[in-house]
Amino acid sequence: MLQLIQHAFQFGKNIAVVDRSIPYSFQDLLDKSHQFASYLIQEYGDLTEARVAFIVQPGFDYLVVQWGIWRAGGIAVPLCVTYPFPSLQYVIEDTQAKILVVSPEFDGILAPYRGNPGLRFISTEDFHQQEPKDLPSIKKDRGAMILYTSGTTSLPKGVLSTHANIEAQISTLVDAWQWKSSDYTLSILPLHHVHGIINVNSCALWAGATIEFLPHFDAKRVFEIFLRGNVNVFMAVPTIYFKLIAYYDSLPKSEQFELTEKMKTFRLMVSGSAALPVSVMERWHQISGHYLLERYGMTEIGMAISNPYSGERRAGHIGQPLKGVGVRLCDEQDNKIPFEQPGEIQIKGPNVFKEYWGKPEATAKAFTKDGWFKTGDIAQVENGYFKILGRDSIDIIKSGGYKISALEIEEVLRTHPSIKDCGVVGIPDEEWGEKVVAALVTNSPIDTEVLNQWIREKMPAYKTPRKYLIVEDLPRNAMGKVTKNELKKLF
Repeated sequence: MLQLIQHAFQFGKNIAVVDRSIPYSFQDLLDKSHQFASYLIQEYGDLTEARVAFIVQPGFDYLVVQWGIWRAGGIAVPLCVTYPFPSLQYVIEDTQAKILVVSPEFDGILAPYRGNPGLRFISTEDFHQQEPKDLPSIKKDRGAMILYTSGTTSLPKGVLSTHANIEAQISTLVDAWQWKSSDYTLSILPLHHVHGIINVNSCALWAGATIEFLPHFDAKRVFEIFLRGNVNVFMAVPTIYFKLIAYYDSLPKSEQFELTEKMKTFRLMVSGSAALPVSVMERWHQISGHYLLERYGMTEIGMAISNPYSGERRAGHIGQPLKGVGVRLCDEQDNKIPFEQPGEIQIKGPNVFKEYWGKPEATAKAFTKDGWFKTGDIAQVENGYFKILGRDSIDIIKSGGYKISALEIEEVLRTHPSIKDCGVVGIPDEEWGEKVVAALVTNSPIDTEVLNQWIREKMPAYKTPRKYLIVEDLPRNAMGKVTKNELKKLF
């Protein structure tokens, strides 16, 4: 039996999920997922790695479907609840899904698949009368889940992870971040990404903790839940912390004080999925009493590097390798280099995915000859802590013979009192190769000539932007990460 499921049996009547104020026990989750798995396998007894795509709002039913697919021997393919039909169609057809599970609110958008002879269409309302059946024995080297990369440089690729990969990712974090059955977390992140699926939901359930679901982010609602006093572990992306800070700053002093006192009692607060601006980390510390634990991971590897649970959490740094995860820095020829030099992060360990679904060439290209996964992220180590300099193809700007970190420039720009947020990219230029440019979201009028003088006092001239663009907002993906290829188009 899969270890995540096995753990649930020891927690029985403990509350696993709170969904729309309704509590569900671990036994409820086990019973319902068994029932759904039985409905899936019908007379076959085992889905034998058939892909099961599903679109279900975050909550108890989502977990029932996910666990049911795993217990039936299928590969879970979660679909994004906000995607338009063509994006959903791409995932369903790229994975060659055999089964499509749809909750009623998404019936309309996926109606074209009803009656498709090659695809079994299931509503989440269909299986409730199913008698439980004997479930198959699932080996850990079987495929478990396909999640899609954000597709920043090409069409999204399906990342196939095995049950062994997922168990390594979960158990490593449970140990590193000291998850306990007494923990209570809030699940607000999209559940077609590793951050919400593994770091929040799966870690909590592995440890016997409770997850409360908030399907749609709302700063007011998040703080109301905090004030109830149950939540003690919170994980979010930088844009969410940014919005929480803005809402907090709009509140009367008495309400701010109450919130601050409540948040000081939390055990852990984590940020990930995008670089955390130092300014946001410092402001959140003032508000909550917590230095956010920043970590580093990807769809392909789960989490690999983390600031310590106990010890210094260094702003602008992602920390140190997690236990059991091999990390090295390499040059462009995949030669290992000293940690103090900038190089590509390469990862090896049981957490690393099996393959890109249906893309053997892309899979082969993603690994070195000696089996290390090439992340494409450039970093170096400063006083024992890894610091991300940027993504080789996106955040490392090659200008005038220099390799320039876009993230470093963004950090400096964000310290300007008139700049609310920014995105720095390189655009093609005959003279420089790439020209450094910056899109700015401002909170007050700004003179870019004066800004240029200001930034030249803070960093070398070759790193400073040659052009500025004032924008209402930056283009982002579902996890709040700035989509830099879309940003380049604005120039």
